[in-house]
Amino acid sequence: MKGIKKSLTEEYLYLDFSHQTEGCIFPLHTSVTLFLLSYCDCRIFKVCLVLAKEGTDSSPLRDVLSQDIEIQLISRQELPPIVQNCCLPAVVEQPDNFCRAGLAVVLRHIIQKAYETDPSKKEILELLGFKKTCLKACAEVSQWTRLCELTIPLAIENFLRESLEQPTAIPVEILQLEKKLSEPVRVHNDDKLRRQKLKQQKAAGVEPALAKEQAKSHIHPLEASEESDSASQSLELKVAFSKLEVQEGPAAPSREPPHIRKAKASDLPPLEHVFAEGLFFTLADIVLLPCIHHFLVVICKKFSERLTEFPLLASWYQRIQEVPRVKTAASKCGIQFLHLPELLTTPNEHYPQLSEAPSGEEQNDPLFTGGPRPTMTKLMEKGIEVMFSPHPCPMWTLDWNSLPAAVSPKEGRMSSDRALRKQQQLNNLVYVVMNQAKPGDRIVDFCSGGGHVGIVLAHMLPLCQVILIENKELSLIRAKKRSDELGLSNIWFIQANMEYFAGMFNIGVALHACGVATDMVIEHCIKTRASFVTCPCCYGFIQNTSKFNFPKSEQFKKTLSYKEHMILCRFADQTAVQLPPQRRLIGKQCMCLVDLDRARAAEEHGYSVQVISMEPESCSPKNNMIVGVPV
Repeated sequence: MKGIKKSLTEEYLYLDFSHQTEGCIFPLHTSVTLFLLSYCDCRIFKVCLVLAKEGTDSSPLRDVLSQDIEIQLISRQELPPIVQNCCLPAVVEQPDNFCRAGLAVVLRHIIQKAYETDPSKKEILELLGFKKTCLKACAEVSQWTRLCELTIPLAIENFLRESLEQPTAIPVEILQLEKKLSEPVRVHNDDKLRRQKLKQQKAAGVEPALAKEQAKSHIHPLEASEESDSASQSLELKVAFSKLEVQEGPAAPSREPPHIRKAKASDLPPLEHVFAEGLFFTLADIVLLPCIHHFLVVICKKFSERLTEFPLLASWYQRIQEVPRVKTAASKCGIQFLHLPELLTTPNEHYPQLSEAPSGEEQNDPLFTGGPRPTMTKLMEKGIEVMFSPHPCPMWTLDWNSLPAAVSPKEGRMSSDRALRKQQQLNNLVYVVMNQAKPGDRIVDFCSGGGHVGIVLAHMLPLCQVILIENKELSLIRAKKRSDELGLSNIWFIQANMEYFAGMFNIGVALHACGVATDMVIEHCIKTRASFVTCPCCYGFIQNTSKFNFPKSEQFKKTLSYKEHMILCRFADQTAVQLPPQRRLIGKQCMCLVDLDRARAAEEHGYSVQVISMEPESCSPKNNMIVGVPV
């Protein structure tokens, strides 16, 4: 068939299967993945359902799944070794040393492979949204990814389970999603679209003040007006559905009249949600549809009076059925759409606060200023001072000239100066790891990027298993290419957020893991009682998250507030070579204090920890190493 490309490598897709009830396959991550496969009409993966336990009844599956979805049932013991170390869903290429794990990563990969196989399906690639970034950022960074990938599926699974036995509360995550749909949409070029909307409103005779009032009550101004049918569809719907029908936005409008063109941005009407992320149908809608559908089935059966609490979700649910191929894909997965009554909500509808990473009001405090000296003095008065442990072997270096070319970071597309500094950084980490590693150990290179650390370790320690974990696909593909050139057989590649790696290991390494990523690496190592060798970066990005609060250690908590700790983090980033020497010195001291807090927190979990300055210090402005060994 014209436009079809043959997949070069065979790929297996592994999905959890615990049970199936009332047309819903559990866990919901599996339902979502099967729905995407149906929507993309993608048959290039060999799909394996991994039974949660021996004797799991899979016979009702045939009533739910279309006959054209070929599925094999396997036990957990039959999974390839690399997948046994990951949370499902997961995709593995043959030979099986490259794995993609976690819902967002796997769904994005399915979309990319479906498009590569048939480039005529441009609408499939559009699911990845503007600049192809939909659900790309990990859940720790993106509130939206966390909501779609983690909290909504889990909350609805719990709701469905509990509602079988007794009346249960509506998940707060559903209320949060309803609130999110009420917020103004921010999209690329939204200023131009908002001017078009203002023009449309004026043509329909709706005053801006009235339009704002109607927007608050979620009534489209043009729906409220008694103008002609051609004007009754909102701009948002026109833009969204023109995109779906012809894969391009509406024709560029003629030049607006001056009173529209010169209107202040603050006077322009907000854009309203058509789909989950805004005006365009994306992967986020695909993820949410099976989840929200099964939630609404229970609501309609058992709590129908509560349906009025979700007018925007109900409206989204109705609208999504109009997207081409959605109904067909849903029916193949056992989803029979409900017909919901039209709902309206009041302007005073209360929504719970959508929980951002709990960073506190101080994050946005306009008075958040001041130097680090008072904070450092406060620590000093409590006996906490800048203190580095001596470097174990400052002059040690790998013999880079005798190593194969593909081992060197020079192969990673960087300037010779930067490659030299990278070699110096690697000297420090590799020395510490090699002095800890024993034959048979498993070493994980977290946030591995292009594999500079992991590839050197795999080459130098052939009797150890080295695992590279990285969220960016292209970086990991480059690392695998270098590894293949070297013929390394003791290395695995996992494209995933680090929390989806569930295997045991002995040593965790991370070179320049940004912000709280360093804290996530240390936490992962502590859970597994593994040693860690981390070199932090981007201290200014450190902030409270759903997992961490700062300061971390009891010693620092008793002395510093969150705000004071953030001052240290902000100044810890001021170590660039172009800054004045005195400023850089203070930055280095702040770096040390932030890392001492991390070290003290690990010590509270039974670790012996050192903060060491890498040699030579010029190898990087971020030249601290935190080395921890379980006692």
